[in-house]
Amino acid sequence: MKMRYCKKCLQPDTRPNILFDENQVCYACKYEESKAGIDWKAREAELQAIADEAKQKSKERGNTYDCIIGVSGGKDSTFQAVYAKEKLGLNPLLINCMPDEITEIGRKNIDNLNNLGFDIISIRPNPIVAKKLARKSFFERGNIIAASEYCLWASAYIMAEKFDIPLIIQGENAALTLGAAKQQEATGDAFSVIQLDTLRGGKTDEFIDLNENITEKDLFLYKIPDIAAMKEKGTKAVFLQYYAKEWSQPHNEDFAVARGLSGRTDDLHDLGRYRRHTALDCDLQIANQMIKYLKFGFGFATDEVCYDIREGRFTREDGKWYVNEYDGKCGQKYIDIACKYLSITEEEFWNVVDSYVNKDLFEKKDGKWVKKFTVGEDYES
Repeated sequence: MKMRYCKKCLQPDTRPNILFDENQVCYACKYEESKAGIDWKAREAELQAIADEAKQKSKERGNTYDCIIGVSGGKDSTFQAVYAKEKLGLNPLLINCMPDEITEIGRKNIDNLNNLGFDIISIRPNPIVAKKLARKSFFERGNIIAASEYCLWASAYIMAEKFDIPLIIQGENAALTLGAAKQQEATGDAFSVIQLDTLRGGKTDEFIDLNENITEKDLFLYKIPDIAAMKEKGTKAVFLQYYAKEWSQPHNEDFAVARGLSGRTDDLHDLGRYRRHTALDCDLQIANQMIKYLKFGFGFATDEVCYDIREGRFTREDGKWYVNEYDGKCGQKYIDIACKYLSITEEEFWNVVDSYVNKDLFEKKDGKWVKKFTVGEDYES
């Protein structure tokens, strides 16, 4: 197989649905370059008009809330909530889809967001079903948290429909900031979330498993409502990142920390990343990123580095050091947490993980998977 890197950042073409141009530049870098020519005042005005329309519709419907925002309590959702309230003048209802076995940091950050002056509804899906779905997605996809992402996304759309709230505000469009433009529309329309690779069209049929007593009724909180019907009723969904010039990972982190966000204190090598304010509410994400690294040759540190290169905080050469130092790393305690949650032994865990490792990119030496490629250099097996 061939593995190519973007010539401007360190994004590999092994990312699902990634697009490179004829100069081998990824579309996330091309979007970053295009931002200099965006009329941000016009976009802000467009978003304000959408917000004003939502306020008017809420008034006509006798609603208390103007918009729905799905939140984890992390950096992005903290910025979304405060921006919606203070800059757009909206009265948002925050929806927290609580991950199974939420971390103490996650609880603290939700409380912090609540204390900033927001109403929050926390939804906790059936933990027995959640665990069965995690096992199913781990064995069948090599992804521990795939099923939980359905619920995470769907919750905002479900609650908007049930409460008849006219506007949904999401954060980041992966087609723009990760370059997955082959998969998702590069616009501000957040109904496009069903195009995400992890959501597979928003259909939950593949999770039905009568042998495990998982029926369609068990999956209600995992299924995004009919989007055409929501649009026909006048509901809108937007990506804030498309409209807000200040949106960036470091900006959102600094913004949220200044307002009380707590981060992890682990050794960064145990986290497989170099920023402490991501993946805060669920420990399963740490092991899952390691698995992603072994499947595709990149993990979360690569994503962080690419953001920083594009926004001028790192050179490409600096970024290579961070990727080599942190990408794909995972502390033993997080592997133990994953095994305990999935009710499997560590040997069973590695047997499954090993079956998903990309053998073109990794080889096993002394019982450990070692990369055969050099970060930042095109590779052919």
